[in-house]
Amino acid sequence: MYEDLICPAEAIFDRAAVDAEIAKAAEEASGDLSALRSKTLKILMDAQKAGRTLIAERFGASPFQARPTIHAYTYLTDSLVHAVLKYATNYAHPLSTPTSGERLAVLAVGGYGRGDMAPFSDVDLLFLTPYKITPWAESVIESMLYLLWDLRLKVGHASRTISDCIKLGREDFTIRTALLEQRYLDGDEELAKDLRKRLRNDLFKGTEREFITAKLEERDLRHEKQGGQRYVVEPNVKEGKGGLRDLQSVFWIAKYVHGVNDAADLVPLGVFTKDEFQRLEKAEDFIWATRCHLHLATNRPTEQLTFDLQVEVASRMGYADGGGRRAVEHFMQDYFRHATSVGDLTRIFLTALEATHTKAGPSLATFFRRRKKLSPNYVEINNRLGIKDEKLFLSAPVNFLHLFDEALRTGLLIHPNAMRLVVANLHLIDDELRNSKEANKIFLDLLLKRGNPERALRRMNELGVLAAFMPEFAPIVAMMQFNMYHSYTVDEHTIQCISQMAQIERQELTEPLPLASSIFDEGINRKVLYVAMLLHDIGKGRKEDHSILGAQISRKITPRLGLKREECETVEWLVRYHLLMSDMAQKRDISDPRTVRAFAKAVKTRKRLDLLTVLTVCDIRGVGPNTWNNWKAMLLRQLHAETAKALEHGLEEVNRESRGNEAKSALRAALKDWTESALREETKRHYPPYWQGLPQQTHVIFANLLKGLEDDEIRIDLHPDPDRDATRACFAMQDHPGIFARLAGALALVGANVVDARTYTSKDGYATAVFWVQDAEGHPYEESRLARLRTMILKILKGEVLAGQALKDKDKFKKREKAFRVPTSITFDNDGSEIYTIIEVDTRDRPGLLYDLARTLSSNNIYISSAVIATYGEQVVDTFYVKDMFGLKFYSQSKREALEKRLREAIDKGVERAIA
Repeated sequence: MYEDLICPAEAIFDRAAVDAEIAKAAEEASGDLSALRSKTLKILMDAQKAGRTLIAERFGASPFQARPTIHAYTYLTDSLVHAVLKYATNYAHPLSTPTSGERLAVLAVGGYGRGDMAPFSDVDLLFLTPYKITPWAESVIESMLYLLWDLRLKVGHASRTISDCIKLGREDFTIRTALLEQRYLDGDEELAKDLRKRLRNDLFKGTEREFITAKLEERDLRHEKQGGQRYVVEPNVKEGKGGLRDLQSVFWIAKYVHGVNDAADLVPLGVFTKDEFQRLEKAEDFIWATRCHLHLATNRPTEQLTFDLQVEVASRMGYADGGGRRAVEHFMQDYFRHATSVGDLTRIFLTALEATHTKAGPSLATFFRRRKKLSPNYVEINNRLGIKDEKLFLSAPVNFLHLFDEALRTGLLIHPNAMRLVVANLHLIDDELRNSKEANKIFLDLLLKRGNPERALRRMNELGVLAAFMPEFAPIVAMMQFNMYHSYTVDEHTIQCISQMAQIERQELTEPLPLASSIFDEGINRKVLYVAMLLHDIGKGRKEDHSILGAQISRKITPRLGLKREECETVEWLVRYHLLMSDMAQKRDISDPRTVRAFAKAVKTRKRLDLLTVLTVCDIRGVGPNTWNNWKAMLLRQLHAETAKALEHGLEEVNRESRGNEAKSALRAALKDWTESALREETKRHYPPYWQGLPQQTHVIFANLLKGLEDDEIRIDLHPDPDRDATRACFAMQDHPGIFARLAGALALVGANVVDARTYTSKDGYATAVFWVQDAEGHPYEESRLARLRTMILKILKGEVLAGQALKDKDKFKKREKAFRVPTSITFDNDGSEIYTIIEVDTRDRPGLLYDLARTLSSNNIYISSAVIATYGEQVVDTFYVKDMFGLKFYSQSKREALEKRLREAIDKGVERAIA
């Protein structure tokens, strides 16, 4: 272990020199133990600091040299333990005539015992005594521990006899695992040898199966706690799926079952091939390097690769921007590829155990329930799908696809020996196979015939078959999108989307997704839909717009897959415009007739509308577990319904006048207890956009808020709107300039996230404003919080609290969010609305952004009619429907440029404040 260090051992910690220094200090102390301890501590602290600094410098210069680095930290720690034990036994508690019971061995256990030490790893020690601990041993241990703690080492420790170790190891698998990796450090070596022998004979032997079961259960629980997926965007390098703990689990089991001391010993045993072992080593080195850089970057034992630390670690490891992607994205793609290797190799190892009946195979009950007759050339091995004749299988590369189809058809898991065969022969997947009609038919059958295509796609992807069969897919494998919006890598997101689609088709999501489910029920071109979903993000990671590039790529793939010309064109259109419906619903005011007409012109047919609706729903739901909500569902349902009506009855049917008349009639029906004159007054006091832009329920609320409203009075109505997953905040007061900005500031100050907002001025000079807001977790406010919310908002609106000043402390980026770059884009659109200019601001989100933008618009005498807020993690698109002080659109280029400049200045100042 000490042979493979990142720098010479003596340079890290010169044991002889340190011993001499302590001996000299002992002479000078002349029996003053307190003085000697202080001098010893300083000597060791200086040596420790020098050693750590040297290791960190050498590792910084060779950032991928993980193994020599972790061994160097192990050597440094060992040296400190040696020195501390020598101090305790030679100077603090010398024993001239020790008895047979006064023996002590110091052992490293756990990860430290294995010799794997990151810069701030725990130091787990076992103090071993032959019998019950003696007062001398107790004193030595106490002196050692206090000195080690003073050296700021995080020491975990236990004092036991050999019998204690056996007894406790039987009862607790964590203790048993730690003992499995015990390593003698210093003291009585015979005692350590006795322990090793007793552990093998009295504890490990004959209990292999129960140990394996316990470790695998522990692994599953750990994965569940860490999010379940290998491709979560902020992985835990130690505990996450495909992380170091998974590698360690393999080694623990190997050592327990086979008695090996090195993973390389598993190759001669036939558990791994030479190539597989090299992959294992490469993955382990990379993940260990990542962990060491994490520790050094934070100066503490950090295991979570958060967004800000991903940028830091990528820089430390020498990654650079390139190919239209940031350095951090290149780094994380490598990380996820290595995590995949860990998963593959773990499966192989566990199957080797199954073959010797050491580990239980898949459930027999499950197997018999789903059992189907196997096709020729396949065989069932331990309830898994195996290959009968490997030579015959490899003679026809189309069998690579047959294997996955057979697994879906029979419901069997693929035997890892079959997986190994496939991985070792991926070179056989060539252009002839890619253009084979039979192969492409099988691939489409995987997507369309078996009911759960995501299972086959995920395994094909992990084994490299998907990228080999469809080379255009290869660039997005393990591709991380460096943002807070996407929870998965691009390939995993694609598979999650297909999984969502399959669940809808299986009628498992009828209640939460009634529209998408009904579209499937009524009949839809499934082939087009599944292929479009598979290809929708295939253009990501390049400099070009991924939708345009994806459409171009689909033009090559779809004919190869055997789609008809019309189907190819539809897939291409869906890939090109897969974000259109989402953008229209979330970034535009869909109550504006022109929005619906523009969208209807783009989709042209009801068939395309239905396909795009299902695609959009699955795309949003596949982003992450908390991305979909009732607000998005409501927007998409409304846009689909309005567009379907326009396509059926003609675009001219969608207009302001008809909507206004319908809204007034609905209000009259809802306010049956009002007098005719009061109803007439209410319906005449508002301009047409008011009737078109708000739902009927909100019209009723405003009618009651405005009734008898005094000029100096502010009325507020706060109620949860479960249909939209938000709280509806309605305000009625006398109109004045900048009212939208003041309301935005008040809501920002109470921590409310605005998702939609409308403000209208009545003909008699009153402002009616409605904001839909969510709390910090993206949910409606609880009823119990509304009273306090109302009180706070009123104080701000009355000027008792100045929003601009108060927001300065709240308008900050969180530490892990500071690394994101979101370029600001501001566009002006005079065609998207009949009476307003649409200003779309795409920029970095922060708490005070809407207030800053609204205040800038107001200070330039711009009337804000409505704002639509679409948030995508750290990115936000704020869309304002505005008019100038004369009620006109912004046609002047110079005025638009001047306004854009002021908006950018407000954004830049806000970002400076948020970063500070």
